[in-house]
Amino acid sequence: MSQGFRLGDFTIHWLQGGEFEVDGGSMFGVVPKILWAQKCASTPDNHLRLANSPMLVQTPQGRVLIDTGLGNKLTEKQQAIFRVRRPWALLADLARLGLSRESISQVILTHADFDHAAGITMQNGTGGLELTFPLATHYLQRQEWEDVLAPNRRSASAYWPENFAGLVEGKNLRLIEGEGEVAPGIRLARTGGHTRGHQAVWLESAGETALHLGDLLPMPAFANPLWITAYDNFPLDSIAAKEQFLQQASRADAWLLFYHDPEILACKFAGDGAMREAFCAAAAR
Repeated sequence: MSQGFRLGDFTIHWLQGGEFEVDGGSMFGVVPKILWAQKCASTPDNHLRLANSPMLVQTPQGRVLIDTGLGNKLTEKQQAIFRVRRPWALLADLARLGLSRESISQVILTHADFDHAAGITMQNGTGGLELTFPLATHYLQRQEWEDVLAPNRRSASAYWPENFAGLVEGKNLRLIEGEGEVAPGIRLARTGGHTRGHQAVWLESAGETALHLGDLLPMPAFANPLWITAYDNFPLDSIAAKEQFLQQASRADAWLLFYHDPEILACKFAGDGAMREAFCAAAAR
């Protein structure tokens, strides 16, 4: 668990949302392995280790969580299929920070894929389902919620109804259309690309800026706008959005925040896409 990254008056902690392995070809799509292997180590059978690291943003006004990890509902078969290597321990990490799940005021969902959204609900001690963060308002793009309610054949394999049980628009679910503010200094912007309603998160505090691009920029290896995953539903939209948002981040001298990289939690890029500053998991422990 991260010991905290300071961004102005905000403190960001990366929590343990589980780790799994994915096929390198699926992750990098048409990018040849001879290129991506220079940036990411893989197993002998061509898999990459991915973290699922929800970000806790502690602000003067409250505690905001970005994405929720793998949750505790995966069956043994699902754990084997997805090659889970570390279990979801988000609540234990919160406890180590002296926090309860009731202390989370807002939950931002970049999109609805299970590796980001499965922790919205949790299996309780009696085998039932309940909202993991019962007092939080959950933020999702309206287009993404429409696809959760009526997924197409491709998204149905990743949008699991049990992950959204108990969310009710107007009660604990707020749907954003394009751009919206979650709290002072935290705003959302739809990117599309990876999914129809995929969204980015801007953080701004005391003159410092950070940007989380979700699965458009899952790790620093994807700094090239043309490097996108095979999981992206709208690849040309992904490329256009990455170009736009990375240019904005460069102009703002913003930190880029990562959900899936096991080692690099945040960085700043130079003009050629190389990292010029980095905040690493090892340094944060």
